Amino acid sequence: MKKFTAGKYIQQGSYKSFLPAPVNKDWSFDDVSLLNLLSKADRELGRLDMFSNYVDIELYIRTHIAKEATQSNKIEGTQTNMEEVFMPEGEFTGEKRDDWLEVQNYIQAINEAVHQLHRLPFSSRLIKQTHKILLKGVRGKYKQPGEYRRSQNWIGGATLNDAIFVPPRHKEINNLMSDLEKFANNIENPLPDLLKMGIIHYQFETIHPFLDGNGRVGRLLITLYLVSRGLLQRPILYISDFFEKHRELYYDNLMRVRTHNDINQWLKFFLTGIIETAQKGIKTFDGILQLQRELDSLLTSFRSREGNARKMVHYLFLQPVLIPTIASKEIGLSGASVYKLLQDFENIGLIKEITGGRRDRIYVFKKYLDLFE
Repeated sequence: MKKFTAGKYIQQGSYKSFLPAPVNKDWSFDDVSLLNLLSKADRELGRLDMFSNYVDIELYIRTHIAKEATQSNKIEGTQTNMEEVFMPEGEFTGEKRDDWLEVQNYIQAINEAVHQLHRLPFSSRLIKQTHKILLKGVRGKYKQPGEYRRSQNWIGGATLNDAIFVPPRHKEINNLMSDLEKFANNIENPLPDLLKMGIIHYQFETIHPFLDGNGRVGRLLITLYLVSRGLLQRPILYISDFFEKHRELYYDNLMRVRTHNDINQWLKFFLTGIIETAQKGIKTFDGILQLQRELDSLLTSFRSREGNARKMVHYLFLQPVLIPTIASKEIGLSGASVYKLLQDFENIGLIKEITGGRRDRIYVFKKYLDLFE
């Protein structure tokens, strides 16, 4: 888009803030390489969405969300890994517990936001509700959860004067977010949804409407928008893994829009992320189907215990890090039956015990979690 202008810098005493231009307007793109990427991204997203019809998505979606939560929070500096997501809070103390809580909040925020899409449009109200859950009881709990900021923030640097980027003044936020909401819901705008989502993400991160959690909310909005527009039946595409892997390029391409008015380069990066993430999701679901076939063959060898073994496997897909006493209550089997099944599962390499102790053991459904690495 040759005539695109991202906005302007405004002097604010000793520093300059950036005021982005409105996005609810007519857009036109004539970059053939961008349009080719758009076509491929649409195809790959369609292939990924097909799995919603052929596999029990609800059985596996929890692990997909856990993967997104760990990667999105990792960009912000937390260190919780996939296995730890499924462990109880009591396993963690200090900063490790803070990291764990932030990831759990992210998971809750995604689940609640997807649920709210049934009765709320993609809107400021939905965004604020999601942000409130994200910051509940964690390190950002005093930074106006669920409210747009009422003071100036900045990105990088120790102060406003040496910041890498200073978002618009807080007095501009309501108008800018109103414009963004209108753009997201403007069905008369013929712009393809994936390009629109790329612009929405860029604009949201540029507005930076909250005092904390902007990055996590902005990345979460990508999946919410795809579901709200019907490009995905269920939230099974999470791009944070791509952004985390290419973190410097992610920030550089966002910044380049503001400094060089280069929206095309950002959209190419964004669409490349959609393509790679969709392809990775397809590969993961193919791996899950193959694992299911292997398990179907293995479980027949349990003979009289096959029914209980299938109950345990179903539970493992929901809770791939398993504590025997909890599993016993959840699936209605005696402790002895659970431990015997777990021992047999460990012997055939299906799960792995990770504590090394005789008591308070924890088992990981490693074959399953490895599919998400």
